[in-house]
Amino acid sequence: MSESLYKNRAVMSWAMYDWANSVFATVVIAGFFPVVFRNYWSGSLSASETTFWLGVANALASLLLMCLAPFLGTLADTRMSQKPLLLMFMLIGVCASAFLSVTAEANWSQALLLYGIATMAFMMANVFYDALLVSNSTESTVDRISGLGYGLGYLGGGLSLVICVYISRSPQTFGFEQLIDSLLVSFVLTAFWWFIFSIPLALWTRDEYGSRQAREGVIKQTLRNFRQVFSHQQTRWFLLAYWLYIDGVDTIIRMAVDYGMAIGFDASDLILALLITQFVGFPAAIVYGYLGERYGVKSMLLLGIGVYAVITLLGYAMKTVDDFYYLAALIGLVQGGVQALSRSFYTRLIPAGCAAEYFGIYNMLGKSAAIIGPLLMGGVALITDDHRLSILSIMVLFVAGALLLVKVKDPEAKN
Repeated sequence: MSESLYKNRAVMSWAMYDWANSVFATVVIAGFFPVVFRNYWSGSLSASETTFWLGVANALASLLLMCLAPFLGTLADTRMSQKPLLLMFMLIGVCASAFLSVTAEANWSQALLLYGIATMAFMMANVFYDALLVSNSTESTVDRISGLGYGLGYLGGGLSLVICVYISRSPQTFGFEQLIDSLLVSFVLTAFWWFIFSIPLALWTRDEYGSRQAREGVIKQTLRNFRQVFSHQQTRWFLLAYWLYIDGVDTIIRMAVDYGMAIGFDASDLILALLITQFVGFPAAIVYGYLGERYGVKSMLLLGIGVYAVITLLGYAMKTVDDFYYLAALIGLVQGGVQALSRSFYTRLIPAGCAAEYFGIYNMLGKSAAIIGPLLMGGVALITDDHRLSILSIMVLFVAGALLLVKVKDPEAKN
């Protein structure tokens, strides 16, 4: 892999999937679904109830991934390969996203069901996408390639959001009589974007077919994998740290727009803040990969987690929509970097031929942690009726995650 990363077809095809699926993360999870759910689908639910049920849907999707990911990871490494399973879950997510566009007003239960299915499929596909990083990188390039993927994801997610926002701001231009119709079409555009830009990965990304021979049943092998993964002290400390701090990251991604609306900001202002995060995140994630190579992956991860802890304090204290914009830019500087370096850090801990099953456990822990964050925010909001306390409550996840990460050696130190 000595040629330029940007001329390597397999690498660019892998990274383009981040461009493809980030439309769901940006337009649906972080952007339009919370807005449409609160203003169109939630019916007679109160503001606190809406936050609570949105948190429940995110938590249940993560719980399903937690149950399935390790077993499917083992299946991919021993009996199949990673791309077929990735593409299967991609298609499930695409279909569920498209069906959101025809969900009737006030039918909040159906909207949440489809959203939950699409979110689960999105996360499950990422198990195999992350695993493909191993066969499409080397130890010397993995930080940059991981950062490239997240960088393209932020750019693709931002551009697709711009398109959807433009349509919603000028519905008559596109033949829509009502604003809600222009909002609902964003779910169709999400499905189309996700599917079309997944084609390069399907055609050109390297996969490892039959990387290991199956010697026992999937369930028994998966249980053996758990024992193997957690028997190594460095892997164990890293996964526990990741389980905590990435929960805070994912919770902010999923709940930020709902939080802003709950404390009185206009939905259009919040979408603009999301765009700021996306376009700041595009170069920042790529630069973060280079900084990880130069200054150490662990050091840059701790820096990003520290910035997130500050973000929760600033989120609690913010008063104006301009404050939200500043926070959006600050999040953009570190969000992709923390995600990308966590992924590249973990690849250095994986034995040969075990990528999918190790990333099954990685994603299981990362997304099962997202059960805690949304429920914590939703529960605090419901009990105290104070949404500012709900954002402050996730500070504990960043602090605890950083304390555990300090115990982990730099990836380079293990060689």
